[in-house]
Amino acid sequence: MARATYSRWDGTQQVGDLTGDDVLSRLSEELLEHGNVDQALRRLMQRGFADSSGRDVKGLREMLERVRKRRAELGKQAFSSLQQALSNVRPEELARTRQMLEALNSLAERREAGEDVQADFEAFMERYGDLVPGHPETLDELLQSLANQMAAARALMESLSPEQRAKLDELSEALFESDEGLLTEIGRLAAHLGTATAMSDFPDLAMGLGPASSAVSDLSDLGQLEQLLAGAPSPGALAEVDIQRARELLGDEDARSLDALARLARQLRESGFAEQKEGRMRLTPKGLRRLGDQALADMYTRLAPYRYGQHPLAQPGNGHQRAGETKAYEWGDAFNLSIEQTLRNALARRGPGTPVELSPADFEVERTEALTRSATVIMLDLSLSMPMRGNFVAAKKMAVALHALISARFPSDYLGIVGFARYAREISFRDLPEVSWDYDWGTNIQHGLLLARRLLARQRGTKQIVMVTDGEPTAHWPAGAPGPVFAYPPTQETVDATLIEVARCTRDQVRINTFALDATGHLRNFVDQLTRLNKGKAFFTTPSTLGDYVLSDFLEGKRTPRRRGRRPA
Repeated sequence: MARATYSRWDGTQQVGDLTGDDVLSRLSEELLEHGNVDQALRRLMQRGFADSSGRDVKGLREMLERVRKRRAELGKQAFSSLQQALSNVRPEELARTRQMLEALNSLAERREAGEDVQADFEAFMERYGDLVPGHPETLDELLQSLANQMAAARALMESLSPEQRAKLDELSEALFESDEGLLTEIGRLAAHLGTATAMSDFPDLAMGLGPASSAVSDLSDLGQLEQLLAGAPSPGALAEVDIQRARELLGDEDARSLDALARLARQLRESGFAEQKEGRMRLTPKGLRRLGDQALADMYTRLAPYRYGQHPLAQPGNGHQRAGETKAYEWGDAFNLSIEQTLRNALARRGPGTPVELSPADFEVERTEALTRSATVIMLDLSLSMPMRGNFVAAKKMAVALHALISARFPSDYLGIVGFARYAREISFRDLPEVSWDYDWGTNIQHGLLLARRLLARQRGTKQIVMVTDGEPTAHWPAGAPGPVFAYPPTQETVDATLIEVARCTRDQVRINTFALDATGHLRNFVDQLTRLNKGKAFFTTPSTLGDYVLSDFLEGKRTPRRRGRRPA
């Protein structure tokens, strides 16, 4: 279903900009699998994406290749420009360059002696500004710019073939012979820039000052951009990119892609979905809720019979949850008057016209559903087999969607989460997106049931465990033992210990509904034993339908009395 997101225009938006909601949606699968916002952003930035208008945004991999290609092209141009410049320098041009260097060196020496030379520097720029790179406003800026230019030129020289370097050296020597004072001024400038005086500096300086200076400047900036794209220590690092400069170097399309990539982290923060904390980006409570809402919305598109109570009930309830249907008012009903239907009844009875006269027979009220408070614990299999079989992301998505459903529609309900592998542990919803599988073998259902039962013991209402697993019990934690015991194939001792815990849940009136993924014969046999003992339900499902089954079963349990027995897959 097509979706649109609206926000107030503040003058900064561009056509195709992603909202924070858009960014979170594109990160959802990655977040559910690994739970790391920085990592999810980096992977999205690496591969690229389509913006809200459907236009492709190039990823960092493609951008890096384009920058490297552009650098190679400019390197060839710069050598050709430098060779041509050194071959065709007119005597008057050489003399003016030497005069510029004399004036620059004089300014540098006077500044080092403590003089204020800003006014003289401005006069220097009026006279020689066409010979220096960029548009520096101070002497320090100019010297730093020259140092950067020479460093970039030197890097380019080192990338040339021996034959090309020999050719430039030959041309340099010819220039020095024609103007002996030039070498002296280059030596003085090199000292101010902190470099060694040598004839080999002249090609570097010539590239920084002559006709090739533009190409050298571009090469320098492209080199910095390449380092930034290749390193990108954090998703926010691209905020340092000068988008206008990138547009000059790479063109509008590439600059647009870089700008879109740089906006990703900012959109998450500005939307309140993520924050920088302890050196990394984490989802905020608002972001966690939105992630759950997105997962729930995705699943609800496949749950038409259960969507927000819009399915018929045999017996209308008198609770506080509106069902989306109306009925004629009867004495004792909650007076949740449906204005629209009441007016329709009056107009149907008396005909059109004003004023509209109402009578008690016209009153129609909204039905409410009889809902029971429930306490649920999700038992989430974190064993290594879950990601190996492609089940893990679907299980986490179900958990965050169920949390979103309960928080929004049944706030008085309790939902706990227990993860289990070789051993079990309680998981807070705040930490759920960052939970990953355990790099260990073992499916300790016994320990998971024990923790879930203890959590439910402190709750009231209908109690249930929703267990999602793709393996039979292969571990248990014996009473008094320092740690769990693992065995594969499963031993009878482990199976018996697990079924004892099932019996304890049954005794405490805790229903266990099992959702088995990729069920083998051993897992089916175990689930059959569990279901017969507990009288809960069993679903043999797949990752693509897991969330549908869990939400459907939960909503059904909220509206109808619990039925004992096993539901087939």
